[in-house]
Amino acid sequence: MTDRALVITPTYNERANVPTLVQRVLAQDPRIEMLFVDDNSPDGTGDLIAEIATREPRVHLLRRAGKLGLGTAYRDGFRWALARDYELIFEMDADFSHDPAHLPEFLRAAERADFVLGSRYLDGRVTVVNWPMTRLLLSYGANIYARLVTGMKLWDATGGFKCFHRRVLAAIDLDAVRSNGYGFQIEMSFRAIQKGFRPVEIPIVF
Repeated sequence: MTDRALVITPTYNERANVPTLVQRVLAQDPRIEMLFVDDNSPDGTGDLIAEIATREPRVHLLRRAGKLGLGTAYRDGFRWALARDYELIFEMDADFSHDPAHLPEFLRAAERADFVLGSRYLDGRVTVVNWPMTRLLLSYGANIYARLVTGMKLWDATGGFKCFHRRVLAAIDLDAVRSNGYGFQIEMSFRAIQKGFRPVEIPIVF
């Protein structure tokens, strides 16, 4: 695969994480670039990213006026990516809950699917560390509920470490996506599957 890939990462007060995150993400594959969607972070995250981008052409910054929510950040990032020639478009958190070391596994999986989901619960096996039991049970239960309500055969519909081929995002009316929190992840997968696109889940350690 020779397609360019873009990792979209929303940020709000992530200044301490950004330099290491950039280094680790870009080291995974020369085709990968990064787009940070910064919501006017008070700690100067956006200014730091802008400075990094002046010396690293694979880093890009999309500034927004304020904290507008995760779903809108990704939708703005998707539009930015679709206006350019990226074939693979990732969602990824800035706090290292999503390990950049998994990115090559996503790239390989994208060769056989329309979109790839990083799963914390694949085949019922839990790969989450440093979470209290109450939070884990709530997350696991939410995914059972999502499967029952939507009919999607996904182990981790609420996970936010994902990779879409551009054809998937181009087929979805992003303006019609209503969710803005964790429900955004469920809605995006649901809309993609409704359009006939095929997902694959791969295991990640969260």
